[in-house]
Amino acid sequence: MKWHFIFALIVLVMAQVYFLARADDQEVEIGIVEKLGEYIPTDVFFYDEKGDSVALKDLVDKPTILSFVYFRCPTICPRMLSELTLLLEKIDLAPATDFNLITISFDPTDTPENAADKKMNFMKSIQRTLPENAWRFLTGDINNIASITGSVGYRFKKDRQDFIHPSALIILAPDGKIIRYIMGLSYLPFDVKMAVIEAAAGRVGPTINKVLLYCFSYDPQGRTYAMNITKITGTIILFLIGVFAIFLIIKTKARNK
Repeated sequence: MKWHFIFALIVLVMAQVYFLARADDQEVEIGIVEKLGEYIPTDVFFYDEKGDSVALKDLVDKPTILSFVYFRCPTICPRMLSELTLLLEKIDLAPATDFNLITISFDPTDTPENAADKKMNFMKSIQRTLPENAWRFLTGDINNIASITGSVGYRFKKDRQDFIHPSALIILAPDGKIIRYIMGLSYLPFDVKMAVIEAAAGRVGPTINKVLLYCFSYDPQGRTYAMNITKITGTIILFLIGVFAIFLIIKTKARNK
């Protein structure tokens, strides 16, 4: 009877973990659903800062750092782009030679003119001479935007005139394979460098700040990250159940001896 009870506990723990994982993917309305090891559609077209139509397959020809913004964003996007300028100043790799940087607007109303203005402002602020093609700012129609954001698991939502959205860098291999996600609004040059090196080799790497992402979820109303009490409590309960099951196993073995 005791072994049946222990087996039931183990099955319960495994079922809970499974359903929590499934619920995470299904319930994420705003955030990142990771697609590590999958590929972006490189045959979709966007408009660059000059208004020329370009295919992603022609831009992702080396390790690529992909990011998503919308150009009218008053808070998160400007901060993210500012952090990228600091990254480009500090990283000891050569942009446009060792890696590409692509920023795509997920707002279909953004235009190449908007992209050109943003690019000029942020490129001018970088204390380092970069090739013109080192950082591309792209705009597109609603279908191509949905295709690229869906392929990398980037989920956002329209909120009146603005958008609620996550912040992350997505590292791609030269063939469009998704190698790494770097979450948040600040990026360590070493972490990004290692991700670029992994992308060059085609090796999929673990997500930076994965634990923080698990413990914190995006609060649409406050437009900030808040502690996810439900996830943390559920994890603690599962851990305690597992510890209790192990304790019963050890105690039963001791009695049998």
